[in-house]
Amino acid sequence: MYDPSSAIAGAQAVFAALPENAAVKALSALATDARFDRNELTITVARENITAAAKAVQQAGYTFLEDVTAVDWYPSEPRFQITYHILSMTLKQRVRLAVRLAGEDAALDSITGVWPSANFYEREVFDLFGVHFAGHPNLTRIMMPTDWNGHPLRKDYPVEGYR
Repeated sequence: MYDPSSAIAGAQAVFAALPENAAVKALSALATDARFDRNELTITVARENITAAAKAVQQAGYTFLEDVTAVDWYPSEPRFQITYHILSMTLKQRVRLAVRLAGEDAALDSITGVWPSANFYEREVFDLFGVHFAGHPNLTRIMMPTDWNGHPLRKDYPVEGYR
């Protein structure tokens, strides 16, 4: 049975509880928030630090980008959360990097320079949520037709589409 009191919230508390964790060591200067819950580590970074954070965890031994995804928290602000799931096979650890973005300025830097495999994931987030990735080599739609109006996974997108 899950015990909610076992969760550790806040960057200071998480970093104090996990001082030997490679991701904690690598991101201590970049983290704005952190959470360790159900044996899963999530570290939130400011959007201007996502490339530096990706490089830092890569150098710390996290060498496999599993996924990039998004959540629309509409009508809350910041509206979007972009999440990067990263794995270290040698350390047998995972880390989740999160970035929160305001709805009116949903843009951040691409990490394709760190992990080329982010290419299609970032295109999918762009296509379905409308988040722009600066410096992406080919930020075009990947799932919807090129002439499609809007971004269908936004919570304010009409259920039956625009007519």
